[in-house]
Amino acid sequence: MRVAVLFFGGGKRERTAEIARGLATGIEKAGHQVDVIDGDRDVNAKLTMYEYIAVGTSLVSLFRGRIDGRISEYLGSSGIIGGKKSFAFVVSAPFGSQRGLRRLMSAMEAEGLFIRYSDILRSREEAEVLASRLKLQP
Repeated sequence: MRVAVLFFGGGKRERTAEIARGLATGIEKAGHQVDVIDGDRDVNAKLTMYEYIAVGTSLVSLFRGRIDGRISEYLGSSGIIGGKKSFAFVVSAPFGSQRGLRRLMSAMEAEGLFIRYSDILRSREEAEVLASRLKLQP
């Protein structure tokens, strides 16, 4: 199965990238083909060819749980993604993580993605373990 791990760095770019790479490593161990896509830099990447899409971000504001507004724009211009299975994740923050996750899921659902799982991740190791819970089927 072809899987895309799309991430948006926000204020914690390196931490978000590291968690996305950990998620990709865990999915690859399960025997799937994974591409890690940086949503901030790879602006013309198309997601149409992927069967499963993981989207993650870190919060833009600490207390209000805001996410980057470019996520909706990116998903809207990334090809035909309606009906595809997906996973939403947010990098853990002291406050607002749950609200940020809800906003990310709402943006994904607005583009037609079918969210199968969502979580707040703290580390690369946690992301690798979580990949086994995604139950991707070839």
